[in-house]
Amino acid sequence: METVIHGFLDHPIFRIVSRSAAESGVRAFVIGGYVRDCFLGRNCSDIDIVVEGSGISLAEAVAAKVHSKVTVFKNFGTAMLHYRGMEVEFVGARRESYSRDSRKPVVENGTLREDQERRDFTINAMAFSLQDEDFGALVDPFGGIKDLDEGIIRTPLDPDTTYSDDPLRMLRAVRFATMLSTPEHSFHIVQESLDSMRRQRDRLSILSKERIVEELDKILLCKKPSDGFRLLDGTGLLEIILPQLSKLKGVETLEGKGHKDNFSHTLQVLDNVAAEDAEGNLWLRWAALLHDIGKPACKRFVPGTGWTFHGHDAIGARMVPRIFQELKMPMNEKMKYVQKLVALHLRPIALVDEGVTDSAVRRLLFDAGDDIDDLMLLCNADITSKNPVKVAKIKANFALVRTKLVEVEAKDAIRNFKNPITGDYVMQVFGIPPGKEIGVLKEYVKEAILDGKIRNDFAEADMLMREKAAELGLAPLP
Repeated sequence: METVIHGFLDHPIFRIVSRSAAESGVRAFVIGGYVRDCFLGRNCSDIDIVVEGSGISLAEAVAAKVHSKVTVFKNFGTAMLHYRGMEVEFVGARRESYSRDSRKPVVENGTLREDQERRDFTINAMAFSLQDEDFGALVDPFGGIKDLDEGIIRTPLDPDTTYSDDPLRMLRAVRFATMLSTPEHSFHIVQESLDSMRRQRDRLSILSKERIVEELDKILLCKKPSDGFRLLDGTGLLEIILPQLSKLKGVETLEGKGHKDNFSHTLQVLDNVAAEDAEGNLWLRWAALLHDIGKPACKRFVPGTGWTFHGHDAIGARMVPRIFQELKMPMNEKMKYVQKLVALHLRPIALVDEGVTDSAVRRLLFDAGDDIDDLMLLCNADITSKNPVKVAKIKANFALVRTKLVEVEAKDAIRNFKNPITGDYVMQVFGIPPGKEIGVLKEYVKEAILDGKIRNDFAEADMLMREKAAELGLAPLP
């Protein structure tokens, strides 16, 4: 059996585990993602060790040698420790059986082969032996190394059994096909698995929303997330998980006028954002995914004009909280960030059409605040016309908007705008209790600043407030 050591098992932890296993009278193997990523040349600092025996006991023996703390998860029969930049998790080899209404298996002690059979995909079932007699030997009973070379996502056992037992594996199949693909080496799910996913899609009902979203997040953070969402759509999973997105599909034509396929457009925008988003901003990518989500609700055909989607930005913004709630996603500032970007995603382009005035730019800066840069990235990604002349013109105008944003921000400091006139100050000056007049005065001053009638300056704001107050019959205290 061929052994692989150099570059794969050089880290000292592997020899330490090997010695500890021999001393404990058990057999240990590196298994799963670390083995897969070694062959793909991907960096991996997570090591999974499967033990034909007690994984927790072996972890404690290794920890004693390396003077590391062990974290034990008794409910899962696993233990984890850190050593020289590596996170090492130990688990006993096991076989599993499932009931129809749960993805939580009944677990029994098993052999390495039985443990490999329960793995989700052949490329994740490969193992390296850590025994002295064959240290580094590849244990690959299902041809994972061949599938890895050919870019195949395939289950070790019958896919109907694999996906029915744990339907999360269907989402993981999509995630791995998306995550592992590169321009030089693409991955695809075998047809029998795709067919099985269509048959088993209703099994998603036994999954928690949190686990589903966890996989969606990982797909969104891939270099080309559109691949994952096309797979979700093709297998019917998307219609169950995010039906609002599925409704974007399709092109309708009346009087010879059609509209673009908003689903394909959305995925192109998502890829464009991913290409520019070097930091991996998950919530910006959610905003890209949902930016046109309101279009089906406001789709109209106007004779002589064609298809319109007026107001889809506002409708989409109202849909965002409901979608987050349905998926049990955070309803905090992250949701509000996505909602804001969806609500504002047409504004920068509208500036190009309506004229890039200082007043319009101030209002955009005021509404977007610190998220203006992310909004501009999203809006630039939203330019997807197949007409290169049109794209070049829009992007040139868009560059003018960017320049104007910088100029106005430098001059007026609107991005983190705070009204110079506060409610407390109004009550102090005029000696009045809380009431509608305070809101009227504050709003009047704010609008004047955003319109450029006065500078964002306390003295000018105070003078304007007093003028407006006189119109309302308010006089300052002596």
